[in-house]
Amino acid sequence: MLKRKMHALWNSTLYHGWGKKRRFFEGWYYKLVSADEAHAIAIIPGVAMDEKGEQQSFIQVLDGRKQTAEYYKYKLSDFFAHPTQHDVLVGKSRFGLKSIELDLPALRGEIKLGEVFEWPSSWYSPGIMGPFSFVPRMECYHGIVSMNHSLSGSLVMNGEEIDFTGGRGYIEKDWGHSFPSAYIWMQSNHFSEEGISIKASVAKIPWMGSSFIGFIGGVLIHGKLVQFTTYNFSKLRKCTVSDHHVVIYLENRRYSLEINAERAESTVLASPIGGFMDGRISETMNAVLHVKLYDKRKKKYLLDDKGRSAGLEVAGKIEELLTD
Repeated sequence: MLKRKMHALWNSTLYHGWGKKRRFFEGWYYKLVSADEAHAIAIIPGVAMDEKGEQQSFIQVLDGRKQTAEYYKYKLSDFFAHPTQHDVLVGKSRFGLKSIELDLPALRGEIKLGEVFEWPSSWYSPGIMGPFSFVPRMECYHGIVSMNHSLSGSLVMNGEEIDFTGGRGYIEKDWGHSFPSAYIWMQSNHFSEEGISIKASVAKIPWMGSSFIGFIGGVLIHGKLVQFTTYNFSKLRKCTVSDHHVVIYLENRRYSLEINAERAESTVLASPIGGFMDGRISETMNAVLHVKLYDKRKKKYLLDDKGRSAGLEVAGKIEELLTD
């Protein structure tokens, strides 16, 4: 058991729930967008355990265009995770780095994944959490499985066959016991130029009896990932939210990143509170991100574009995240 836990510590893609029996959740978020962007769905397999020890596994499906969500509940015994590679089974559905195979009442088929782009990792800074990966008993941990990859294959959803060949995908994950009390999350890999992807989030992080505002931003462009994180000396210069827009401005010594997100109608999803999926959050897959990435050394914009089919969540006591 200890060997499995230590292996997962340096591999955020893997299952982290070894030995857990209560107050724990873990879920992987697979985003699939068809080539014509007419279809966008998110599939979230995972496990949930409440404080009393009640346990379940689940698959949640969000149809981003029709703005509907389905939650399929399973026994924990219907869940399997490989200890040394990302291979997860929930019921008859299977999730990996090369493919996903779905066998649900309203969603069936197989999607092949192209080469994934993981967040860089090292022995002292594993994955997107960096050194915070080593901090025990945090409320929520986060991982990036793939910033961007191609898709091929089709799914039959409610009797309609959807071809995802030529589409783009994204995968991330969370584990812990609860989502932050306030957070903003956004992601897109649909820009004018193929191969560009962005992910950014701001959240209230409990810390040693107090709290701080943590953030993560990453722009994958021309095969390079430009990172903005709390632990690499980046700064959150601006965070504002209105009924129609969310604006985030991040900066470090070399780069600045400005995102102006156009909000869109959202769909309600289940989220973890105390390990169980009793919370409710709202997510859209129809937002638009206006992104400007500036290289201060070269004094030029590396990216000034709109990200389409963007995921966006604004949840909790947002006033705690806002700057003046």
